[in-house]
Amino acid sequence: MIVILLVLRDQPLRKWPLGLTLNTILSKVASAALILPISEAIGQLKWSWFRGKTSRNALDFEIFDKASRGAWGSFLLLFRTKGRSLAAMGALLTLLLLAIDTFFQQVTDLPTGWTLYGYGHVPRAVRYETESQREFINGAEMAANDLRFQLISDTFLIANGTMPTVFGNGVRPDIHLSCPTSNCTWPPTDTLGLCGQCTEAPELLTYACRDTIVDWTSNLNSTVSTYPNATVCGYFLNATTSNPTLMSGYILGPDGKPDGETLMTRTLSLVPKYMRVPLWGGSVHFKQVRNPIVDVLIASIAEKFQVHANVAPMIQECVLEWCVKTVESHYWEGTYHENITNYYTNHTNRTGPLWAAREVEVNVFTTDYYDNITITTLPEGSNTSEPDWGVSNDTMFTTVAVLDRIFPAFITISNGSMDPILRWRLGHATEIRTKALKAVPWASPDDLVRHIERLTTALTNAIRSGYASSEPVPGKAFLAETYVAVHWGWLAFPIVMLSLSITFLVATIVKTSDSENKDIAVWKTSAMPVLLYSLPQDVRHKLSSSSKSDSETSNCAPEVRIRLVSNQGWRVSGQAHVSPTVVQTDRLQAPAGWI
Repeated sequence: MIVILLVLRDQPLRKWPLGLTLNTILSKVASAALILPISEAIGQLKWSWFRGKTSRNALDFEIFDKASRGAWGSFLLLFRTKGRSLAAMGALLTLLLLAIDTFFQQVTDLPTGWTLYGYGHVPRAVRYETESQREFINGAEMAANDLRFQLISDTFLIANGTMPTVFGNGVRPDIHLSCPTSNCTWPPTDTLGLCGQCTEAPELLTYACRDTIVDWTSNLNSTVSTYPNATVCGYFLNATTSNPTLMSGYILGPDGKPDGETLMTRTLSLVPKYMRVPLWGGSVHFKQVRNPIVDVLIASIAEKFQVHANVAPMIQECVLEWCVKTVESHYWEGTYHENITNYYTNHTNRTGPLWAAREVEVNVFTTDYYDNITITTLPEGSNTSEPDWGVSNDTMFTTVAVLDRIFPAFITISNGSMDPILRWRLGHATEIRTKALKAVPWASPDDLVRHIERLTTALTNAIRSGYASSEPVPGKAFLAETYVAVHWGWLAFPIVMLSLSITFLVATIVKTSDSENKDIAVWKTSAMPVLLYSLPQDVRHKLSSSSKSDSETSNCAPEVRIRLVSNQGWRVSGQAHVSPTVVQTDRLQAPAGWI
């Protein structure tokens, strides 16, 4: 049995499905192999019990008989002898053997483990190149937005973003992955993506009421070439300069009260499109970012009455940039989990401008981006090779063009209107683009940092799933399987029982072969001695009278004390005669065949 356990240990059950069945059969055989010699030994000790110099109660014969047949008799024998006989040890072993099956059952267990079944794949991107087709007007190449970026980003720029699709036990992954089982894990994987961060900048705002240009209302007509002037009150950037920028406020009417639209939210890119000349020196808090896709100030306030009450808006500077993310992925029962453990960006210094722009005609500009973005994940001076992480300058331009559609933009609300109005895609001389919003993704008190994080995650997933930039990363797929676990400690009890049984058998052999019992044959549980040495007639009548009930017979048995005498048979205490069937060896007999 132990050999079978050694073979089955820590092995899948499918390799030997009948192994446990065979082990169970062998455990039953082992139990029976212990019970049989113990019962035979108790039967043999019965004759030694009556063979001694002391007469024993006739009832002990029945108790020994029952003890050699089962647990109840063993209990009676143990109680009768008070544990002061070798037979009591056999009775105790018989009782303990009742529990041996329980220990055998606990030796093996069938836990569920995971075995390698195959491989799953998740995508990653090393380089990303725009998938937009090139466009030309009169032979001149036009700036084309990255359509993949545009479809994803617009849901976050003018709404609350893409909503996850419920699938199985969780939501459908936003990337293309394969997992042949319900459990797949991937090693930490680096992938090209986007990273974003925001920081508050309340020191940039100053409250004032000034007569200035109103460039943010949504009711400008479509042929306007210059913005109107009005007296506005609110929070300005550069309030004390000749060119202040209102971030949140309202138009002051002739009666000194708010009149017309109220500016609730304003996004202001610090590198405006077309001429690409940085405002006020460029970034305020993120000057270390070498290649920002967008660096924008976002000021917002939750309610219109707060603006009219001159409550300061929340203003934050946010930046988006290319980065390499380290991703830990796991797929479990239909749900994909992903955790970003690290990221790398390009923060090296650069001399010279990133942009070159000039106006070739009225409102027609030619713009170039100089830098190819390259990101390293290795320490400086490392000789180890790594993938060529990054994007080209053309791809950088097309992704910036997508975000130019919302940065800058304005969100206003009229006195009689319930829905805020978004004015976006600015810069066209003859078009005013507005949109009624059901939700304002940039407005306080919404978590702007969380919104930026969701935007960058969605765009990263789009890059990883692009047909031109995606490459598969293998991971291990595991399948649930039943294994055989062996708990060797539970074999201690059967081994102890085996040792005690062997000790008991050896002790029985020694006892029944000593000088006092050497003339007793190996009768064990046989009934032959009873046939050979029957009791005297009056004693038999006393013990088995049909006129008495079983209970009365049992009550009479203790009154009769008997002893087995060598060559004489049963001797009854208080009587001079012995068993009538015993042959008297000292009596002279005629020789065989004498007449």
